[in-house]
Amino acid sequence: MNHFRRTTLISLLAMLAGCYTPGGGFMPASGRGFTYISTSMQPLTISVVDVRTQKAFFSMEIPPGQQLTFNFLPGGGDDPVNTPDRMVFAVWEAGTENGKLDNQLTCPPAAARRIDIDIRPGPIWPEPNATARLRTDQMADQPPYAAAQDGKVTTKTTDIPDN
Repeated sequence: MNHFRRTTLISLLAMLAGCYTPGGGFMPASGRGFTYISTSMQPLTISVVDVRTQKAFFSMEIPPGQQLTFNFLPGGGDDPVNTPDRMVFAVWEAGTENGKLDNQLTCPPAAARRIDIDIRPGPIWPEPNATARLRTDQMADQPPYAAAQDGKVTTKTTDIPDN
């Protein structure tokens, strides 16, 4: 196998392995990130709890049609005992598999955190699009082809012969 094919194959596998999906991507592992998708019928609230104190240090109600993706990075925390690690996260449109996790906070070590998933009562419908026009029966809101422009509309048609 030549060098170009080998490099292309390795880079393709690396891109597939870096996907964020609920199933874990191409090569799922426990340290690769977490993705939770909220729907209208199953709206989710995700909480990450410090098991030493039983208090949530992160909690988010994910809006329907959105997903919460997060990952834990070892090191980089502000306290070497209580919060030695970092959690990076982002909220995206549902189905997004690639992107930058651009929010972060310090968190407890891996042995002292738990992820709780709560399903809120549903259904919760997303907000309607404010730019979409609603249908009305006003003459001003009808498209040009719906208005009679040449006067009266004839009631007798000549397309169908009377037999």
